[in-house]
Amino acid sequence: MSRSSFKTGDERTSGATASSSSSAVSNPALLGKPAVAPKPGIEAASRRLRTLSEASTELRAGRVTAIQLFDECLAQIDKLEPKIHAWVSVDADGARRLARELDAEAAAGHYRGPLHGMPIGIKDIIDIAGLPTLAGSPLRAGHVAQADAPIVTRLRAAGAILLGKTVTTEFASFDPPPTRNPWNFERTPAGSSSGSAASVATGMCLAAIGSQTGGSIVRPAAYCGVAGIKPTYGRVSLAGIFPLAFHLDHPGPIARSVADLALLLGVIAGFDPTDPLSSRQPVADYASELTPGFVPRLGLLREYFLEKCTPEVRDATLATIERLRKAGAEVREVPLPEGFARVPELHHRIMAVEAAFIHREKFPSQRAKFSPQISKLLDRGRSMPIFDYVEAIEHQKRYVRTVQRSLEGIEALVMPSTTTTAGGLDTTGDPAFNSCWSYAGLPSVTIPCAVCPDGMPTGLQLVGRSFGESSLLAAAAWCERAIGFDRLPACVTG
Repeated sequence: MSRSSFKTGDERTSGATASSSSSAVSNPALLGKPAVAPKPGIEAASRRLRTLSEASTELRAGRVTAIQLFDECLAQIDKLEPKIHAWVSVDADGARRLARELDAEAAAGHYRGPLHGMPIGIKDIIDIAGLPTLAGSPLRAGHVAQADAPIVTRLRAAGAILLGKTVTTEFASFDPPPTRNPWNFERTPAGSSSGSAASVATGMCLAAIGSQTGGSIVRPAAYCGVAGIKPTYGRVSLAGIFPLAFHLDHPGPIARSVADLALLLGVIAGFDPTDPLSSRQPVADYASELTPGFVPRLGLLREYFLEKCTPEVRDATLATIERLRKAGAEVREVPLPEGFARVPELHHRIMAVEAAFIHREKFPSQRAKFSPQISKLLDRGRSMPIFDYVEAIEHQKRYVRTVQRSLEGIEALVMPSTTTTAGGLDTTGDPAFNSCWSYAGLPSVTIPCAVCPDGMPTGLQLVGRSFGESSLLAAAAWCERAIGFDRLPACVTG
């Protein structure tokens, strides 16, 4: 695909508008002839994709250059973007110039940071100076960011190459995106970090930044067979990111391994004086704390999570747990946290009211430009009694303290990442297994653990204590090694 024919922001926005109809993707100018879904099934990683950590090591050893990594990603975009639709825009010329500049610096022995020369995608609710932040909505047409979001500033300082903006669902909510799942083009990649997960799964970038208010990092990563981390609330700055709900939003990375997540989180985490919700908790060197000899203690949440998921996901999860036990992990069943039963409803209350507040000016006067699912959310928020919202906020404060007791004596809670494998294009999936942890603000990681009989991947979710990303990532890395998942979508290996 030539760069001149690449989708523009306006084209992508019109695609998001079209997806609000009964058909998930119906704009022929955006997608052209519908993609043919690959046959169910997967292939072993005979053509293995580099992880970000491997690429960083190879670049510093002189075995690969930034321009080579960029060219590899661009080749994948040219090959698969017409079918996947993961990108709003790609700044190929700017990324190529930076890659050459970074290679010159590396040749002189200078490295900007741990992400030197690494091509990364940015979800299109996050500001990159000089580029539009469309947030999947026609209401944002013509917007151009005046400054980088602090998370982008940190990535640049670490040497990352920002390839461009990845697709988000409309205002990071529930309306289906134009993006397709790489494992089956007739399945959803989930949302709202749809493009971030799909682009990582196909090698279009080495990693991408997403965000989660309900389940928008963990679920897309799980549906697309990659890894993702939703950090502790306040761990990563929200400044320069278009909000969905102030008390629930979490930015975080999606990548192909836990080591990648650790490397990325070490760059983007930290106090930001421009974000009043940012935490001053110290940031560890997460990558260096992934000790190989560490064997985790895990708490299995059977109640609710293994009851609500499909039999296929349950069987895959239990088989994975048994594999971890045999590898040496201590696994014991733990009860649901006190007050858990009310969490799904109270989470939705907070999201609805805060989203309605954010869109209080444009929604009443331009309702027709909002898609059905975001409109339904905003209607609920606008009609909710203030006392119901306050009750939810007060419960959230208490619950954040209560839920910590469930983690006593263990490194992480474990459960399926999702209720099902990826569904059809008319949905973004059920966030039930993720929104409870967004509500609590606890860090959660997903890693791919199996491929179900329908040929779609499923993930194992691990949840740690507040600001306990070091032990959580160490536990996840151990589990990742014990599981040994090595599958890729057929569109990548074929």
